[in-house]
Amino acid sequence: MDKVRWGILSTAKIGVEKVIPAMQHCKYAEVKAIASRTLTSAQSAAAELRIEQAYASYDELLADPSIQAIYNPLPNHMHVPWTIKAIEAGKHVLCEKPIALSVEEANTLQESLARHPGVKVMEAFMYRFHPQWQRALELVRSGALGDIQTIQTFFSFFNDDPNNIRHSPEMGGGGVMDIGCYPISLSRYIYEREPLRLLATLNIDPEFGVDRSASAIMDFGGPTSTFTCSMEMSPFQRTQIVGNKGRIELEIPFNAPPQNPTRIWVSNEQGTVTESFSACDQYTEQGDVFSQAIINDEPVPTPLSDAISNMQVIEAVFESDKSGGWVAL
Repeated sequence: MDKVRWGILSTAKIGVEKVIPAMQHCKYAEVKAIASRTLTSAQSAAAELRIEQAYASYDELLADPSIQAIYNPLPNHMHVPWTIKAIEAGKHVLCEKPIALSVEEANTLQESLARHPGVKVMEAFMYRFHPQWQRALELVRSGALGDIQTIQTFFSFFNDDPNNIRHSPEMGGGGVMDIGCYPISLSRYIYEREPLRLLATLNIDPEFGVDRSASAIMDFGGPTSTFTCSMEMSPFQRTQIVGNKGRIELEIPFNAPPQNPTRIWVSNEQGTVTESFSACDQYTEQGDVFSQAIINDEPVPTPLSDAISNMQVIEAVFESDKSGGWVAL
């Protein structure tokens, strides 16, 4: 098998505009089919993206024996139900973040996966596959920054569209689910362990009933990680990783532009050095890494257990805001 044959569940914007075009440049993956709730929608996306097969339902796609892997960019509340359906159909699944709406729901996914040991499932945190983040982790592991003391992250955009699914509580909307999951994930990625406790506060949108902004501090046993995320602030993102001997600043930590180079700044007592990375589509990298795991029958780089751990921290954010105090993890 030279390439994994992929099917796409839905014509969601992130898939049509970002992930599918990126995966069409993969070395080890080929997008062969796409499904929507109507045949017209599926055929339109297939024609635009030059995909061979269009299906009028998700079930039809899952029944296609030629499709080996599924990309699931459905709304958050549909992640687990349709990922389980794909698992039961014998398909490997790359599922958009967050993996579930709760730890309990994520555990049902884990139980389903355990019944199908040959299937691979991974949460689609694409940023981890960009060279800038792999370099950041390399620098941390090498001791170039000394002992990491804190990580600070800011991630925001502005969207007040009442019809946007991010404003629907029933569909798993809100800023923490949409973008707060990133600073939580990266903190665990860099520290390579779980936080011990967390303190958070949310700002709830009075019209939509979802968290429009959130701030939190995670205690990793002395070292900390803090973040603010918002769906109703000026667009901005930045990450600082600070040790007792040096610091890394990532200019565009999450939405790294695929057509442009990226850069990080590495500072120590000798000064600041700019490290640049060639233009790279992190969605292409993600698709290839996951496909290689299928081809070689190897473990995926971020197992489902990592996604469940991230969901535990997300739940703690809401619990802390409700209780007004620290929550142990």
